[in-house]
Amino acid sequence: MRVTATTGTGRALARHAAAFALAAILGAAVAGSAARAQTSQAPAFQTLAPHAILIDADTGAVLFEKGADEPFSPASMAKLMTVEVLFDEMRKGKLGPDTEFTISENAWRRGGAGGGGSSMFAQLNSKVKLPDLLRGIVVQSGNDAAIAAAEGVAGTEDNFAQIMNRHAREIGLDRSTFRNATGYSAPDQKVTARDLSKLAIHLIETYPEQYKLFAEREFTWNKIRQQNRNPLLALDIGADGLKTGYLEESGYGLTGSAVQNGQRLVLVVSGLKTARDRAAESRKLLEWGFRAFEARQIFNAGETVAEAETYGAEKGRVPLVTKKPVRLMLPRGNGDRLVARATYQGPLTAPVEAGREVGRLKVTRGEQVVLDMPLYTAESVPAGTMTQRALDAALEVGTGWFRQALSRITSKS
Repeated sequence: MRVTATTGTGRALARHAAAFALAAILGAAVAGSAARAQTSQAPAFQTLAPHAILIDADTGAVLFEKGADEPFSPASMAKLMTVEVLFDEMRKGKLGPDTEFTISENAWRRGGAGGGGSSMFAQLNSKVKLPDLLRGIVVQSGNDAAIAAAEGVAGTEDNFAQIMNRHAREIGLDRSTFRNATGYSAPDQKVTARDLSKLAIHLIETYPEQYKLFAEREFTWNKIRQQNRNPLLALDIGADGLKTGYLEESGYGLTGSAVQNGQRLVLVVSGLKTARDRAAESRKLLEWGFRAFEARQIFNAGETVAEAETYGAEKGRVPLVTKKPVRLMLPRGNGDRLVARATYQGPLTAPVEAGREVGRLKVTRGEQVVLDMPLYTAESVPAGTMTQRALDAALEVGTGWFRQALSRITSKS
């Protein structure tokens, strides 16, 4: 099976393949490069949250979204990025279990009990080892712990915020900006539900051992025991993390994840009026996601999905594969039109290395992207002979001229 493959300039390869790939899996009729399921529409979901998204973590399929790209203040959900920076420092060997952080006067005054927000209740000038500091941030949502972490890593919270933003861009959080480690209100500190879901999946997949901290139900420090603020952990729905947040300006929010029967869903909600609403809407969204969708696998991991053209190579094309199985999460009783496309910037110039990320596989349902996965070259392709490269050069000149001519014609019409 193949899907439609297009270069960044829009040239198509195997144009009708997407229809046959989807039709074989879904039992659907083929029309052009799309497949249509012959069943009724799945029931819609409604939520009180003005900002919400629900994603199947394995496929990246968006099962539900509402205001997912509208910015809002993250409140304590900003601590997810604080923790990501700490996890990354641990992975690089710059921080370890014996690393100590000092609770400065700034951390104590602004983030302690007198600061008016959640606190680890660490004593002024005391030293806290990294494992305890992480629990202070993750379980207790301690602002004092978050400030101490920022100062310990970068000297100041402003410097640490720069690191947070750099990591955010590397992860792909294109619409979020962080200004502090705590989530305290700041004029231009904004996130989106979609970006927070990306961050959550990144934490789960990149740091599986460290992620286990988010499931801990309580933590005691300075003889003060505090419960994890994530209300989903107390429910029998498979929840195992992540983080809540509240500011008057943004309302009650939650970034959470749950696993049932090997399937992980990640959700983000924000803008709710009460903590009870936050817990209820999050639970409803997760339960609906597990109940209302079914998985259909299209390709195995490593199976050829499409082919990319090469330039100056021994072979004219190279297979493109995914590293994970390609599954679609489809509403039960789905009647929407599905379109699959593999896109890449090409042709790929030889030599082409195996395992190189060169494109994306996207499946859309109407305006919604239901699957978005990276594509990798399945094999190495060495440079061709001088004759092959000369022919490729001539072909590229010709197609380049054709594109320019087509552009002129299109602009006049």
